[in-house]
Amino acid sequence: MSEHQGQPAERPDGDPAEDRGADRAEDRGAAHGLPAATVFDALGAEYERAFAGSAAHHASLDRLLEHLAPGSRVLDVGSGTGVPTARRLAAAGHRVVGVDVSPVMTALAARQVPEAEFRCADIRELPWADGEFDAVCVYFSLLQMSRGEQSGLLGRLARAVKPGGRLAVATVPVDVADVGAVFMGQPVVVSSFGEEEFASVVAGAGFAVEERHSVLFTPDHPAGAPEPHLFLHGRRI
Repeated sequence: MSEHQGQPAERPDGDPAEDRGADRAEDRGAAHGLPAATVFDALGAEYERAFAGSAAHHASLDRLLEHLAPGSRVLDVGSGTGVPTARRLAAAGHRVVGVDVSPVMTALAARQVPEAEFRCADIRELPWADGEFDAVCVYFSLLQMSRGEQSGLLGRLARAVKPGGRLAVATVPVDVADVGAVFMGQPVVVSSFGEEEFASVVAGAGFAVEERHSVLFTPDHPAGAPEPHLFLHGRRI
């Protein structure tokens, strides 16, 4: 998923769920949802217009930037079009590596944020050295992964961050597992955790959760409806 790689979908019963593009659905039942690359290739800049104006997302970036030393190396998981996360981090002088599964999103990001490095890849398949990054951002990019994959990836990302390094992560805190949904007209399969369980998953991965913030956000899109967003900030233990 894209953040932007944040993203939410709606369940048929009307409960909000979500997707971002750092992952693929084909290995968990593509018959019920499109792969994330297909979804976000189709959405392109439309996704950015719907989500990049989130005040809570920008406030989360403000908090992250307060903790970063000059020239920090930051991994942006589900980097989408590069806006707002990679753009703001790069503008502040940080070295950003963005990863997104969508070729269309990755190409847009490279044009919009030329100071950053972007890779079109599945984040689950990329090797990272221990302590390679000073911080990692995971804005709405877990939701097309199974719950087990989300937990496993957060553990791998924790090892890729230096001790004392920072985490900024956001999700749609709804208790669902492998649920078919429609996101901005695209069929997807989503999984997520409730707020307390997600905070426990992040802590179990190796991060001390220091801040959390919950809001309702309405995407700037004809199909947009209010959905819960949860932002967590943590420190690598």
